[in-house]
Amino acid sequence: MPVTTPEFGLSVQYGTAAPELPRWRLRSWLKGAVSYVSKQFELDIQRIEISLRIVDADEGQALNRQFRQKDYATNVLTFEYGTDPLGTLRADIVLCYPVLVSEALAQHKTLQHHAAHLALHGLLHSLGYDHLDDDQASEMEALEIELLDRLHIANPYIA
Repeated sequence: MPVTTPEFGLSVQYGTAAPELPRWRLRSWLKGAVSYVSKQFELDIQRIEISLRIVDADEGQALNRQFRQKDYATNVLTFEYGTDPLGTLRADIVLCYPVLVSEALAQHKTLQHHAAHLALHGLLHSLGYDHLDDDQASEMEALEIELLDRLHIANPYIA
């Protein structure tokens, strides 16, 4: 039976300006990843609906404090809501723009490359990947590296 790529819907919200991260670029990264992952692994999903919000440090910190009980702005948060009976997976991904900028500078990466990595990281969380133990982390990181390579972005785990 041929593998079908789930339909993909993306809503992008800008809680803060992020001119280097236009909707078309974010859509391209995430839609390409969904297509690739669905061809490599059997996804029992008909449609994926993602809301991606780019926030400032205050909103990022408030969300991290409210939902993870950690009182600082983190780079990416994913809220995965499961798959409904019709096969639609829904999730929210939050990227904290000032943290992305700071980390990209500190790691000597372009903002676009770092943002692509974290957007894909959030997407993989929405698809059920995690990094709670070493085996899970290795599997998730390997897939991130593969997806980034398809975008001609270097392995982010090499110092």
